[in-house]
Amino acid sequence: MHRTLITISWFVLAGLVIVPEAFSAPTTTQLPRTVRPTHYDVTIVPDAASLTFKGKVVIAIEVLQATTSITLNAADLSFSKVVLSKGAARYPAPLVRMNPDEQSATFIFDKIIARGRYRLALDYTGKIGTQASGMFALDYLGATGPKRALYTQFENSDARRVIPSWDEPAFRTPFALEAIVPSGEMAVSNMPIAKRSDLGNGLTRVRFAQTPKMSTYLLFFGLGEFDRASLQAEGTELGVITKKGATSQAAFVLESSKAILREYNEYFAVRYPLPKLDNVAAPGSSRFFSAMENWGAIFTFEEAILLDPSISTQSDKQRAFSIAAHEMAHQWFGNLVTMRWWDDIWLNEGFASWIEARTTRRLHPEWNTALAAVRERERAMGLDALKTTHPVVQHVDTVEQASQAFDDITYQKGEAVISMLEGYVGAAAWRDGVRRYIKAHAYGNTVTDDLWREIEKVSGQPITVIAHEFTLQPGVPMIRVDSAVCDAGTTTLRLTQTEFSKDQPDKTPLAWRVPVMVQTIGGAAPVRALVSGGQATVSVPGCAPVIVNPGQSGYYRTVYAPGHFRTIAGNFGALAPIDQLGLLSDTWSLGLAGLQPVSDFLDLAKATSIDADPQIWGKIAGVFEAINAYYQGDDTRKPVFQKFAIARLTPVFARIGWTPRPDELDTVAILRNELIGVLGVLGDTASIDEARRRYAAQATDPTAVSPLVRKAILGVVALHADAATWDQLHAAALAEKTAMVKEQLYELLASTQDEGLARRALDLALTQEPGETNSAGMLSHVARLHPDLAFDFALAHIAVVNQKVDGSSRSRYFPRLASESADPAMIAKLKAYAAEHLAAGSRRDAETAMANIAYRIKVRNERLPVIDAWLAGGKG
Repeated sequence: MHRTLITISWFVLAGLVIVPEAFSAPTTTQLPRTVRPTHYDVTIVPDAASLTFKGKVVIAIEVLQATTSITLNAADLSFSKVVLSKGAARYPAPLVRMNPDEQSATFIFDKIIARGRYRLALDYTGKIGTQASGMFALDYLGATGPKRALYTQFENSDARRVIPSWDEPAFRTPFALEAIVPSGEMAVSNMPIAKRSDLGNGLTRVRFAQTPKMSTYLLFFGLGEFDRASLQAEGTELGVITKKGATSQAAFVLESSKAILREYNEYFAVRYPLPKLDNVAAPGSSRFFSAMENWGAIFTFEEAILLDPSISTQSDKQRAFSIAAHEMAHQWFGNLVTMRWWDDIWLNEGFASWIEARTTRRLHPEWNTALAAVRERERAMGLDALKTTHPVVQHVDTVEQASQAFDDITYQKGEAVISMLEGYVGAAAWRDGVRRYIKAHAYGNTVTDDLWREIEKVSGQPITVIAHEFTLQPGVPMIRVDSAVCDAGTTTLRLTQTEFSKDQPDKTPLAWRVPVMVQTIGGAAPVRALVSGGQATVSVPGCAPVIVNPGQSGYYRTVYAPGHFRTIAGNFGALAPIDQLGLLSDTWSLGLAGLQPVSDFLDLAKATSIDADPQIWGKIAGVFEAINAYYQGDDTRKPVFQKFAIARLTPVFARIGWTPRPDELDTVAILRNELIGVLGVLGDTASIDEARRRYAAQATDPTAVSPLVRKAILGVVALHADAATWDQLHAAALAEKTAMVKEQLYELLASTQDEGLARRALDLALTQEPGETNSAGMLSHVARLHPDLAFDFALAHIAVVNQKVDGSSRSRYFPRLASESADPAMIAKLKAYAAEHLAAGSRRDAETAMANIAYRIKVRNERLPVIDAWLAGGKG
């Protein structure tokens, strides 16, 4: 390696010698292990108006090995004083070397620091941002005018922007936090307020109770003109915190938190350990996250937690519950027990996703969310079947890589693998193993094998070797049903394990030990088997058609021999809804990959009963929308498909109607909105006209647009907007006072199929008008219909756009704008973008976007002709 030497400038500030870094080095996130913190005492003095803050931290440290320097994480901080002391003895002021590329600061002393315990006191200043990383400000319109609130977001590596610290998850340490704040505002942190002191001049010192030992990324601070509602449950004070006047919209989540807390206290057999648990709702949004599990002070953007009766739907209600259940699960899996390093972030997110789904099914069976597990599994498989995938347990070197680890593999594949393994060992053994794991590692750090070890002890099953194959290697197993022969009342299946890949058809398959279940349609309990060594033979009582993966708990694709598939398809109506959904999902994905005719999905859709489970029709409608997008730009072939799709969906929608009914199932209410949207996308004239009629009539007829369908109707109106309608929506956005509704209107402005109006939305997004955290969302909405336009625009304004995106999502934001493109030229554009703007180790999202674009082009070229032929053959 050749290093270019650069003359270093030295200067002195308040007795400190500051050395700027001389050259740019690769980002490193592993700090030296010669020193460790044992306690933080932090004082923050925020100045919201100037977007700056002053800070002071006294860190109790232990020097484990004699050294002349101390290195910790610090980003965008300026130090004015550094004092190292041991008892009454103080070390001379050190040389301070800032390492911006490594996001660290090194304090170099002129004599050796011997092993022992010390105090490191730091005075510093920092910046308050306008995107959700570090400490950030969110502006909104309150009842009495413009307001500004402050919040923090530290995961995964942004505590260092507010507190100089050992900002790695393995350094668990208690925190004592105090803040000097305006007396009329509410300050919030992980723990309750222990003491308030009036300082005069409109300022108050607020000191919070000390936290348990925890990782830096879990610390939280919020400040603003807030309201709080609370209740007692299970010995814990549960609260919701909102901007003034909005706590009623959080009532559902607050009440739900009681039942969720009870459920988790029982499941984990370790009670929630903090005295309070708040859920803090904030205006705005992020391209990276919706909520964050800060211990005792969950942060959630209000669009994901508040239910506004004027716009919120049943889907919004279910989402609010799921997010609350997810973040509350982290209070144990993630907070009480924390992964040692970001390689194992799936331990946090995959488990929280799994138990969130389990809890939703248990506490709200009327929502029938069991089928949602198939949808989540499909999201994971869609990513996992590309050559750019990665294992669940992945090696992380840099901050950017840690940020990119928060994806569908970590969340949805993690959830699916847990579901499969729980089914393999049994629910009781799984629960008891989890309890042992939590108890053994409370207030500590773990790796994935710590969990497998406890499950294996309880279950007596060889779970570790199976789990390793699903978490330490990437990819999707595929089980081929080679034959199914019935003899003497028993059906014998020959199964072969291969691998499902979307873009590597000639790939040598990896090997898994796959827990499978098989069952005759309408038969008794399924038969369990382990496909090992690539093959298995399974016998099932009875001679009825046999399905593989009944209940859909397995993480694998199933491909049947053509004759077997036709037999199952002929009995499609006899399958349980979850297995209908599983068969539809496998058939669609296998068809796109060329592993069976893609028209098989259309045969199933044509055979589906009009009164099938609403979620089955939701899947069919979603696939129809995807096929329509593949035909984008083809004005000859697309109308032929649209005619078929509209004819298939219209009778289903006619049964549901435009008007919600008080006694209808939640799944029906959700399907209504889905069908309104999809029929609008498909260009159904009757649906578009009715949506426009209702939109126009709402000014004089309050019943014309029910709040439960308002989003769907406005979505159709915006999609097909002309300039006059777009201007009308824009005027409504400007006049709107409610932050959530206002944000929704700006998203609608960016959701038009008219390219000229889409350009106007792009220009508008980069102004101050939509709000600092909403601009990036507008660009993303334009990209759904106009990916090439949005990407080119964002790249042309990259400096401005980067300021509109929180730092943790910048390496993935631009690739995701382009990912829906079907233009081969976009692949070259993404390559050039990545080479110029992304570090070599931070290009996974760009590579995935390129792989998805190549796959879309392949589908258009090779699969659409099969659909054309099916339609031309009169089957449609």
